[in-house]
Amino acid sequence: MPTHSDELRVRITETIRHFWGFDTLRPLQEEAIRASLAHRDSLVVMPTGGGKSLCYQVPPAVADRTDVVISPLISLMKDQVDGLIARGYPAAALHSNLSPAERRKIESGMRENAFRLVFAAPERALSSWFMSSMQAMNVQAIAIDEAHCISQWGHDFRPEYRQLAMLRDRFTKASFHAFTATATPRVQQDIVDQLRLRDPARLIGRFDRPNLIYRILPKVNKIEQIVEVIRRHEKEAVIVYCISRRDTEELANVLRANGINAAHYHAGMDAVDRRRTQEAFSNESLDVVVATVAFGMGIDRSNVRCVIHESMPKTIEGYQQETGRAGRDGLEAECVMLYSAGDAMRWEGLIAKSADNAEDPGEVMAAQQALLDAVVAMCRRPVCRHKSLSEYFGQGYDKPNCGACDVCLEDVEGYEDATVAAQKILSCVARVEQRFGIGYVVDVLAGANTEAIRRNNHQELSTWGLMKDTPREQIQSMVYQLVDQGLLVRTPGDRPTLHLNEQSVAVMKGQIDVKLLKPRAKKTSRSKAGEQTWEGVDRGLFEELRKWRKGVADERRVPPYVIMEDSTLMELSRVRPTTMDVLRAVRGIGDKRMTDFGAAINTLIADYCERHHVSENVRAAAGVVIPVSKRPSEAKQQAFALFAKLKPIEHVAAKISRAASTTSQYLEEWILEARPESVDPWVDAATYQRVVAAMDEDARLRPVFDKLGGAVPYETIRIVIAHQKAHAGSPPA
Repeated sequence: MPTHSDELRVRITETIRHFWGFDTLRPLQEEAIRASLAHRDSLVVMPTGGGKSLCYQVPPAVADRTDVVISPLISLMKDQVDGLIARGYPAAALHSNLSPAERRKIESGMRENAFRLVFAAPERALSSWFMSSMQAMNVQAIAIDEAHCISQWGHDFRPEYRQLAMLRDRFTKASFHAFTATATPRVQQDIVDQLRLRDPARLIGRFDRPNLIYRILPKVNKIEQIVEVIRRHEKEAVIVYCISRRDTEELANVLRANGINAAHYHAGMDAVDRRRTQEAFSNESLDVVVATVAFGMGIDRSNVRCVIHESMPKTIEGYQQETGRAGRDGLEAECVMLYSAGDAMRWEGLIAKSADNAEDPGEVMAAQQALLDAVVAMCRRPVCRHKSLSEYFGQGYDKPNCGACDVCLEDVEGYEDATVAAQKILSCVARVEQRFGIGYVVDVLAGANTEAIRRNNHQELSTWGLMKDTPREQIQSMVYQLVDQGLLVRTPGDRPTLHLNEQSVAVMKGQIDVKLLKPRAKKTSRSKAGEQTWEGVDRGLFEELRKWRKGVADERRVPPYVIMEDSTLMELSRVRPTTMDVLRAVRGIGDKRMTDFGAAINTLIADYCERHHVSENVRAAAGVVIPVSKRPSEAKQQAFALFAKLKPIEHVAAKISRAASTTSQYLEEWILEARPESVDPWVDAATYQRVVAAMDEDARLRPVFDKLGGAVPYETIRIVIAHQKAHAGSPPA
């Protein structure tokens, strides 16, 4: 294990290049990796999408050891392991969904130290068998993912996480590493205390997610607003969060009635149905999931483009965690919350009910109410959302305009004559003698002909039908905004009623001007920065690569994002590589992906470029064609020498330690350069003639492949085409 700083950096870079296909790290990742390699405890707080998983995945691969990761959900573990295995990284997860044969295979691998990472749930990690296995594997580092679950001050406290401190007693020499995306300073300290971290390296990243557009908008017509947002993300992944199970089912039904591919998800569903919905969303056969917060940490899909809260969440931590499901690939995503004062009132009732079952109801109620008040304050304040979130988590934000939230984008506008509308509402509350709730007052103002109104003879009031030309949803939104601004009082309890106060009277007398908000009609799902991320991307090629990725994922029975991230597909669509050398330089293409998919990607892109008459091998930064290197690499020079001796592709590939697909590319280049009279060592004469007969004037790959009914591999066709091009104008003998 190297200790010199420069040597260690080289080892780290080689590791991430080999498995992940890039050679630079994000802020704090190297510090976290070095802490683990130095056997020093650490607390790592990074926003979702910030790359915290890499911090515990890299060290065991660099040090050639086995580490353990404690993770709360099976689905989360499974997705991580599938992704790692797809990259050639040896990892496994022990959980209850394994078959006996799968479990035995993993246990055998653990005994043989075949894995660099082993994932387990808290309960399994604390079992005597697993702890004995950890000792046998000489585990030197233990990572606790979603570590905020250990804190009672966090938003997702899990009692079983408290017991993880027992591992410290059993593994005194192992370093412990706590990872979370969401933790206030108070929660951070609680994590350190509960896990008994020893002089930990505290690595706190920026909580701000600049790639997210935050929108907190007044709830006017919930269904219309949600449908409008989803329409902006057609054929993209969207999660809609609701407060209750019933809400999810009703909203999913409405969305389907509007022609949207949606399904509901909540903890009360049958386990099979719940898993079916989750898998459909992961494998991209389902676009929209309408869910409670139960649909949370287990979702590892990196290309969620939109998260909608149909009602206000009960904590900012929860909001940060749930919106964190969007844009995990680093690309821009939209987060929309529809807010009204009624949401806060609903949460207060639920908090009161849950507090009744606690040992100290008063303390629990006070703590939960404080968290709820913080959300309400954020919704009410017309302050940049990125700034509000950063400051809540104890960090400053100095940009005068983020350009990516409803406040900075000016997504809301005021109602005309808002003061007059407020006076009508307050006058109606006075006329019904402050004895009724919001729904009844709205009915009177809208001129409804209900039995309750007739029984009270309120159709005779001067305020009955006073706002009949205003949609009912808008009237209700205005009432909630008046309550929010303290211009109207709503009593607590099961049957709340509306009451006037001194501020109400001042409004009715014209002494206070009122501002009531509504969303602007037209919005875009992307900011200027977001548009720049698509600059140079060939959208048509991007969609073809997505289809190819889906096909490969279906064959392997894994989610498409396990095969390749959208960000990598975008880069491929910019560069349009058709040779292995250019493909290898694309961020996200590691050695395993080169071996598995290199030839297929190059062939697909070459065919696309031919059909659409666009250039190949474009350098994204400069927008120019990448020149062919004048001096071939050492491996390529060796391959050229062996091809000159007519050695078969398999023999050359073994000699130069390259994949057969890469070697085949080298052969094409050698043929174009050396112009051999024959390619008999690599393509027999009969097949050669069949390919030539199927070629059109442009010698395009796909038409030839199709004419031959797929009977001749692409690699063989490319060799024949290269040979024909090499002898253009003077046919070979």
